[in-house]
Amino acid sequence: MRVTHWITVLCFLALLVSGVNLVISHPRFYWGEEGNVNTPALFQLPIPASRAAVQTGYGYVLPDQNGWSRSLHFQAAWLVVFAGLTYALHGWRTGHFVRSPYVGLQRAAYAGVVFVLFPLMIWTGLAMSPAVTGALPFLAGIWGGHQSARTIHFFTTLSLVAFVAGHIAMVAISGFRRHMRAMTIGGEQ
Repeated sequence: MRVTHWITVLCFLALLVSGVNLVISHPRFYWGEEGNVNTPALFQLPIPASRAAVQTGYGYVLPDQNGWSRSLHFQAAWLVVFAGLTYALHGWRTGHFVRSPYVGLQRAAYAGVVFVLFPLMIWTGLAMSPAVTGALPFLAGIWGGHQSARTIHFFTTLSLVAFVAGHIAMVAISGFRRHMRAMTIGGEQ
């Protein structure tokens, strides 16, 4: 459980950094199958873009980091899928999910992340991939198209960032050293 936790932490950071770079590439979000600079956006983030063709109202363009960020995002995504499947199988096999020491809101938050948000991230991520949806078009079709999947992916990311911020705050409040020791070398929490 500890190993998958730390792999997920590293992957989450890589996905967040690379995802921010991808959003900077095109900070406009759409609903449906198509979305580009010539179509009206559902909403637009108030940040400069890294592509001159994406008019954001700023007088400058950020450097385009789309190449490495797509590659890192793709690689980190598959690694976190593997870690998540390992975590879920181990948790199911050992009964961790049933005998978890968490109560009430904690249990609901962790279950929501593990069984709702992460699967939603994976599904919408796959739904944005032309190679995947070429073979399995229903993955994007269920969400209404590639751009709808991207918008849902963005809001799911915001939910995960909020969860991580709350998670770190609760660890800090309830005994950072004790929890870090338990999550690195093991022992009582």
